Amino acid sequence: MKEIIIQGIQFDEKSSYQKGPKLAPPLIREVLHSGSLNLFAENGTSIENAAIEDKGDFEISQYFDIEEITEKHLNLHRKIFTLGGDHSITFPIIKAHHKKYPKLDILHIDAHADLYDNFEGDKHSHACPFARIMENGFAARLVQVGIRTLNTHQAEQAQKFNVEIHQMKDLDLTKIPVFENPLYISLDMDGFDPAFAPGVSHHEPGGLSSRQVIELIQNINTEVIGADIVEYNPNRDFQNITAFLAAKMMKEILVKMM
Repeated sequence: MKEIIIQGIQFDEKSSYQKGPKLAPPLIREVLHSGSLNLFAENGTSIENAAIEDKGDFEISQYFDIEEITEKHLNLHRKIFTLGGDHSITFPIIKAHHKKYPKLDILHIDAHADLYDNFEGDKHSHACPFARIMENGFAARLVQVGIRTLNTHQAEQAQKFNVEIHQMKDLDLTKIPVFENPLYISLDMDGFDPAFAPGVSHHEPGGLSSRQVIELIQNINTEVIGADIVEYNPNRDFQNITAFLAAKMMKEILVKMM
C-alpha cells in the first residue's frame, strides 16, 4: 500500500515581492529525474519506492482550493508531501491536516518568521501563514530555525503564540528540541544562505548551509506526517543550483516520512 502522496501546488498569488514560485514544482521534478543524480537519500533508501505516489501538479485559481486538494489526498489515508508554491500555501495545508492530527508540531525552516498579523493588507500573505496557524490552534508547538529578519511586530507575535525561535545569530543545532507529537516540516528555500540557494525571491545573507539543514532533517526522531518545500523561484536561480538543492531536500524529507 502506498503511504505518501506527492502533490505540487502551483500558486504564488500571495507573494509580496516577486512572482515565480508557482513555476517551481515541475522544475524540481525535472532535475530530480534528469539523470544528474540518483533517487537515493543519504541513508541508502530510494524514493523510487512503491510507498510513494506522485499525483502531479495542481494549478490553483482559488486560494482555499489548496485545503480541498490536500484534504482529498489525506482522506486516502496517506501522508502528504507538497512542492510549492509560495509560503501562503502552508496555512490551508495545515488546516486540512488539523482535522486528522489535532495535536501537531511544526518545524519551520526559514529566514523569516512569517508571523505578521497581516502584510500589505492581506491576512493570507506568504508573510502571515504561521500567525493564522497559531491563532487557530492548528499546531501545539511551532519551532522556527534559521530566522534572521525578526522585527518588533513578529517578535511580539512569537511571544503571543509561544513560538520557539532559533535565530541564526545564536544558532546551536544541538539545542533544537526533541518533538513529541506528530511532526510537520515546512522548508522555505530562503532559509538557506543565498550562496546555497540563489533561486529565491528574498535574498537574506547569513543563512543556513545545505549540510546544516540536511543534518537537522536526518536527526529528527519522531514521526514526520507531512512536509512542504516552498519559495523556490526559478526566475532567480543560477544553473538550477536551487532546484537541485530542493530535489536533494525532497529526497531526505521523503525518506524521513517513510
